[in-house]
Amino acid sequence: MTFFLPIVLAGALQSAAPSAPLAPPALPALSSYVPVRVFDTKAGAFVDFEVMLASVAKADVIFVGEQHDDPNTHRLEAAILDGLRRRGIGVTLSLEMFERDTQPSVNSYLSAGISEAEFLKASRPWPRYATDYRPLIELAKAHGWPVIAANIPRRFASSVAKAGLTALDTLTPTERSWVAAEVKCPKDAYFDRFAATMTDHDGPGGGTKTNATEEDQRTTTERYYFSQCVKDETMADAIATGFDQFNGKLVVHFDGAFHSDFGQGTVDRVRRRLPGRRVAVVTVLPVKDLDTLSPAGEDLKRGDYLVYTVGRN
Repeated sequence: MTFFLPIVLAGALQSAAPSAPLAPPALPALSSYVPVRVFDTKAGAFVDFEVMLASVAKADVIFVGEQHDDPNTHRLEAAILDGLRRRGIGVTLSLEMFERDTQPSVNSYLSAGISEAEFLKASRPWPRYATDYRPLIELAKAHGWPVIAANIPRRFASSVAKAGLTALDTLTPTERSWVAAEVKCPKDAYFDRFAATMTDHDGPGGGTKTNATEEDQRTTTERYYFSQCVKDETMADAIATGFDQFNGKLVVHFDGAFHSDFGQGTVDRVRRRLPGRRVAVVTVLPVKDLDTLSPAGEDLKRGDYLVYTVGRN
């Protein structure tokens, strides 16, 4: 099955390109074609992209897990948002890619209180913001949707990775308000997956293989895991707060897939804060060949929908 990114969306995004000197260049024209196949893990079958949208539109919170460096993934993310818009659904956009202390700048840009150049200067956007995340922000701005800067300030997460959770005790009251009040770091299946990733390569917390003793490695892994948990808890806190603040409007949260795969990480922490609410998990998986897909094993547990697209080789 294939999906076509609406050309009207590409045109709208180009027309919104800023002229201020510090703003990013206008987006290049987007091809209308994005190769994609969608697998419904509960039904055990491939379905149409629009069928997936109709299903997840009934949720209270949608997680979209991405591989950060894949261009087609980001185009599909914009298509998901636009598909919800076409269904007349108001959205609260939530992003791992913005930190909670930048929320005033995000709000000001959305309300046209500051220029895009001023917004970018104040909000510490990720390096490929212009191509990867600007389409999401501009779509939200065009339709008056709230945007949640969900993540913990990076410097605080780094402090936890170095010193453990006690690093949070050194924050000022204002700084502490940008971090989830409740932080839990159980040694569960999520920890096991995190530790395995840390052992194999540069993991989500930035760990590496070293010649350190087993005890030192375990201590380092735990500190990085604490940092990961603080990110998850803070994003979950921001999502739950936004859900209440905006009167139960559908929250669509974009994050690195590790944070939401298998219903762990941020997903598990949102469910703790919003009991009884429907949470849908979508994982985007770049692959080399769409024609030979046969989802099986652990992949079937990653999310409600697996969205496969052709990634960079």
